Amino acid sequence: MSERAIRGRLDGDFRLVEAEPRLAQLQRAAGGEEDGALAIPQIASLARLSRRLGITISRAAVAAEGDNDLDLWVRAQPVEDGVELEISGWAERPATAPAPAADAERQADFLRASADWIWEVDQALRFTSVSPAAASAAGKAAPELIGAQFTTLFRLIEDQEGTLPILSALAEQRRFEDQEAELRGSRGGRYRLAGVPLIDGLGRFSGFRGSATAVGSSTPKAETAPPTKPDTGAFGERLDQALRAPLSRIIASAETIGARGEGPIRQDYAGYADDIASAGRHLLALVDDLVDLQAIERPDFHPESEELDLADVARRAAGLLTVRAADRKVRVDAPDSADSLPARGEFRRTLQIVMNLLTNAIRYSPEGGMVWIRADREGDLAALVIADQGKGISPDDQARIFEKFERVDPAEPGGTGLGLYIARRLARSMGGDIAVDSAPGQGARFTFTLPARHD
Repeated sequence: MSERAIRGRLDGDFRLVEAEPRLAQLQRAAGGEEDGALAIPQIASLARLSRRLGITISRAAVAAEGDNDLDLWVRAQPVEDGVELEISGWAERPATAPAPAADAERQADFLRASADWIWEVDQALRFTSVSPAAASAAGKAAPELIGAQFTTLFRLIEDQEGTLPILSALAEQRRFEDQEAELRGSRGGRYRLAGVPLIDGLGRFSGFRGSATAVGSSTPKAETAPPTKPDTGAFGERLDQALRAPLSRIIASAETIGARGEGPIRQDYAGYADDIASAGRHLLALVDDLVDLQAIERPDFHPESEELDLADVARRAAGLLTVRAADRKVRVDAPDSADSLPARGEFRRTLQIVMNLLTNAIRYSPEGGMVWIRADREGDLAALVIADQGKGISPDDQARIFEKFERVDPAEPGGTGLGLYIARRLARSMGGDIAVDSAPGQGARFTFTLPARHD
């Protein structure tokens, strides 16, 4: 057993670029190479999770070495250009047979069958992962919830026996299926929560991976008022539930393969996996847009009106898109932390609009370019201006891009052609609007307005 922590460092592609001799030896035993992708599956998975969440993770892990297993304690810390590792323990023991694959698959099927939102918590019920859609519905950004208590997002409801199933499952370290809860935040709504226990490399309980499924209203419908047209909202919900879980699983699996998180693979296979993940993300975006489209075109659609700070919404959107902007080497100049622009609208929908406009600005900006976000008051309106240095939009196309399934350049890879249509429709439903000012070769300037709040 090692007396001190063994150190190593991974670069942004999760290659082991620095390693003390003991770690380098374990890398070779796992089939990896010096300066190659980290080939030790559990350590690689923890490193990827740490990098994705942007937080330090310390967790037990098991690595195979010859005919034996090594019990390790891994500390993964994300840094600007990769992940730093500290590995202690190094206790050797006879190899343990893995858990039956059928059991793991049953648990995965259990989640897929019940899920439209997915979340993970540790043994103290603190979030380690949460779907961005769930966080947005509660009026928060997903990174804000990492490390927060589970009850920050959900208010738990007792069952008929006066107990909380999730707490009973926590005490007995078992799965649960029937925890009722209400989503906190402006949107609210009741959900049924389910979860399966997470077990670490030493066989110890380490939290839950769970799902949240919307529960329909319990208010009975009048028998004398049958619907006169198809329930498009129900269609959208069915579409969301039927496609989101399998697409999310495809994307996650493809990203794991492409990142070689479970060990080295051929370069062309990694490329295929990246293509699959990219296609999956495109389809998932289309599902999001189609569900939104069904919602906003219903005659009874009315966004909430609440107090919000449009400059703060812009800062949140810029924070959520930091990685995307960095990948394209685009700098986003967001409003200063001291800037404030009081307005009225629904927070979740406002964030959705700004995310769409900012995503487009990043996508169409040249490498090394900049996107500016400015917050200003225009009479009775609060205005957010998002400007880029892209190739611009001709006057003939400026009305067309706000129509369904229309894009600036249909030949370019990217969006679904619904984003701007949905964004403008949402803005107008909240008493605002979206306008564009552009010319070929001069970038584009989108102005998003909402009613100003008079403090």
